[in-house]
Amino acid sequence: MREIIFDTETTGFDPATGDRMVEIGCIEMVSRVMTGNHYHAYFNPQRPMPAAAEQVHGLSDRFLSDKPSFGEKADELLAFLGDSPLVAHNASFDFGFLNHELQHCGRPPVSMDRMVDTVALARVKNPGAKLSLDALCTRYGIDRSHRVKHGALLDAELLAQLYIELTGGRQIGLGLADNDSSNKLTDQMDVNSVQATKIFRPARPHSASAEELARHAEFVAKIKDALWLQPGSTL
Repeated sequence: MREIIFDTETTGFDPATGDRMVEIGCIEMVSRVMTGNHYHAYFNPQRPMPAAAEQVHGLSDRFLSDKPSFGEKADELLAFLGDSPLVAHNASFDFGFLNHELQHCGRPPVSMDRMVDTVALARVKNPGAKLSLDALCTRYGIDRSHRVKHGALLDAELLAQLYIELTGGRQIGLGLADNDSSNKLTDQMDVNSVQATKIFRPARPHSASAEELARHAEFVAKIKDALWLQPGSTL
């Protein structure tokens, strides 16, 4: 089954009051395995970036000034999403902004039936625990040391690993190869690779040396009435 894990960055908390989406990052998974395919885009919100929001994700007015509007990228994004289930952390927030932007540019909203909320999944598996992405990554041993600021693609990659753990788990870092280098994630996708830091040691010799064999034969020769020397012994 194909699923899309996604995250957004915005100018604030409520699209109904004029806040806009400024970044989206999407990770493709098939049968709970990251394929390497992804979609990532920045958008010009056509409004000033509040200082508090910029402190969270680091996206300034200057950086976003030459980026396309959401409407210019909407069809491209929708083509990547297809009809797959959409997984997000506190999904109603991301769905709210996604559908607001789609409606703003004349596209139909995404059905809420496609929504999978990892906060709800985590609440069932970890009742009473902290449910932030940072807290859950720590709980499940997912390395987030490279997460200095929020970023849609980076957070989607972390969320993909968390989603795997919440739905059964597997070895972190396992994924399908993708020969299309133009459609691979950046180095941040390889941060948690177990193989990147695993130390391989040569096999230790386990055969007895000539000296050890001689000492063993000398020892066996001293044994009187050995069972294996008696007639009819099967030893």
